[in-house]
Amino acid sequence: MAVPARRTSKTKKAMRRGHIKLNVPNLHFDATTGEYRVSHHVSPKGFYKGEQVVKNDKSDANA
Repeated sequence: MAVPARRTSKTKKAMRRGHIKLNVPNLHFDATTGEYRVSHHVSPKGFYKGEQVVKNDKSDANA
């Protein structure tokens, strides 16, 4: 049976687990809408790079 000869240090353990972490989305402030949005994505109000690219009508959603 494989048993480690020495205890694994905290540093070695942390280096091995370096890729196990939470990913925080890249948010930036959109001056057009005044809200924060994810980079390279359309805002909830339908704006991208200062222009409205998606029409956001409430009546179309119900139909």
